[in-house]
Amino acid sequence: MMVGQEKFKDINRLLNKRLEEKNVLIAVHRGCGCGNIIENTIPAYMAALQMNADMFECDLIESADGILYTFHDGYEMRLLRKRRNIKTYSSKEIHSFKYRNIIEEPSDYHVEKFEDVLRHFNHGELFNIDRAWDILPSVVGMLEKYPYAIRQAVVKTPVKKPFLEFLENCPTKVMYMPIAHTMEDIKTVLSYKNINTVGVELIAKKAEDELFQDENIQWIKSQGLYCWVNAITLGGTQGYHLFGGLDDDTAIKKGPEESWGKLIDKGINVMQTDWPGIMSAFRDSRK
Repeated sequence: MMVGQEKFKDINRLLNKRLEEKNVLIAVHRGCGCGNIIENTIPAYMAALQMNADMFECDLIESADGILYTFHDGYEMRLLRKRRNIKTYSSKEIHSFKYRNIIEEPSDYHVEKFEDVLRHFNHGELFNIDRAWDILPSVVGMLEKYPYAIRQAVVKTPVKKPFLEFLENCPTKVMYMPIAHTMEDIKTVLSYKNINTVGVELIAKKAEDELFQDENIQWIKSQGLYCWVNAITLGGTQGYHLFGGLDDDTAIKKGPEESWGKLIDKGINVMQTDWPGIMSAFRDSRK
């Protein structure tokens, strides 16, 4: 399948090549952070790729003085022992922080500048940009500084009019993926003909939800879009259930066929995980 509109095919060429080669792509949640390697850092992204990931996710924030960093705000206490939101600090202050590792000891790692990530991954590595919808102009401006990155980065946002209008009118047609909860969300995005929409992140908390249904998944794909699902597990019974219980926990405890296999059978094109090595071995066995 080819994703995206014909007029944007040059920008989307690398993504389409990977989809053609693999059929199902593996995306990794914040890279692979474990031990002394910290999530959302260059080493974590390197680790994900070494475990056969096809794409890594990076969360972005902007410092008080306008510098972009790869960090998921809200986790300042866990990772940095800071109580304030990281966005309220200057870049000088952020650079002075040291991450805490998995046993809560200071590591040798600092919060990464997004620009350093772009400079490092300049050989066709695909990545997804998350949590940057409130700073889209800054993000696109940085991608424009490194034109090769425009063919590597997929930007995602919730389906909200200000984000869609920015992307519609922005001259740089970055690859875009909405976070959709309903079919109406998807139809709203498709009404914008000048957005380079390449896929959809499907949110279906229960198997009864409409974006879990096979016929809707097939319709989305018929529009020239890939279907992305988060298999990541973010909490227990009261946590985030992103796609009908077909998640990483189930794959680990009951076997990958009970989760990842069902996602593949439903026609999902991109699966996001915290366990790329295991998922990759399973995907290869499925071939």
